[in-house]
Amino acid sequence: MPRLTTVALVAGAALLVRRAVRSRMTTAPLWPMPSLDTPVSGYGRGSTVPRKVRVTRRSTPAEGVVELRLEGAGLPAWQPGAHIDLVLPSGLVRQYSLCGDPGDPASYTVATRLVEDGRGGSREVHGQLREGVEIEIRGPRNRFPLVGSPAYAFVAGGIGITPVLPMLRAAEAAGADWRLVYCGRSRATMPYLEEIERLGGDGDRVTVVAEDESGFPGLEFLAHLPAETAVYCCGPDGLMDAVAAAMPEGRTARFERFTAAATTGGTAFEVELRRSGRTLTVAADQSLLSAVREKVPGLMYSCQQGFCGTCQQRVLEGEIDHRDELLTDEERNDSMLICVSRCAGKRLVLDL
Repeated sequence: MPRLTTVALVAGAALLVRRAVRSRMTTAPLWPMPSLDTPVSGYGRGSTVPRKVRVTRRSTPAEGVVELRLEGAGLPAWQPGAHIDLVLPSGLVRQYSLCGDPGDPASYTVATRLVEDGRGGSREVHGQLREGVEIEIRGPRNRFPLVGSPAYAFVAGGIGITPVLPMLRAAEAAGADWRLVYCGRSRATMPYLEEIERLGGDGDRVTVVAEDESGFPGLEFLAHLPAETAVYCCGPDGLMDAVAAAMPEGRTARFERFTAAATTGGTAFEVELRRSGRTLTVAADQSLLSAVREKVPGLMYSCQQGFCGTCQQRVLEGEIDHRDELLTDEERNDSMLICVSRCAGKRLVLDL
């Protein structure tokens, strides 16, 4: 008898759970859901799986710059130009280029300059990430890969040297012809300057332009480079604009930007959320993420800068204006990061 009572109680409990789940589903903001493929999301992509690392060394390679060595188990391999996300103790997510040795499987190295009037990430790195602190990272990812070439021209400004430094080492190891223009406010504020000048040797491959000594860099040489020369630039927007303007007609440089393109601007557009059967309008001065979250408040997002991938969504219809620094060309065919990217036409349909 007690056994029959127990079975009945278990069955009754299971029935109550099923009813509760069904009630929750039918009142959820995304119900009813058509039978579509599993939605794309930044979480679960290999490059955004969180990993624990520990700060094992902290140094100051230049005034206002902190370098961190991060050690952990099972760190993925990376190539020059790659970056990782740091999930800071406050929950902020910030992206930093890897500037160490790709041949070291046990550690990553990043460096960041303190920006007092920035969004807070660099202040937190400088103030809280001491030796022994454990943090989460995601990545690495690479939207700035070093292509094979017999010759390279690099232009870096300030902390923009971080993705370029492993490229210099790789170009030197490959025996490629290369030159670098390295700009900064002063020599004291330019990280890794000693190593870079040592890589350049006694020749004229490295040109150091410290503003307090020699003003602004001359970039006229870019217009006269051999056609096979690959040009790379990372630094402030003004420097990258100058490099783009100096390139000869029909040729482009490869850029790594500190921030994503603006999330607003252009025209308003309509968005259909196919799974939930809702339609909304995104204003010209509004991001797609903010508009969608008004209808789906629990939607996941993080950096709001087009770097971390958390808000990636599948696009079923419509032309995309991609403004992120993360997705591969293949991923851009049918998905977008809704925190920064927009519609290039009048209407998008998202798998939401």
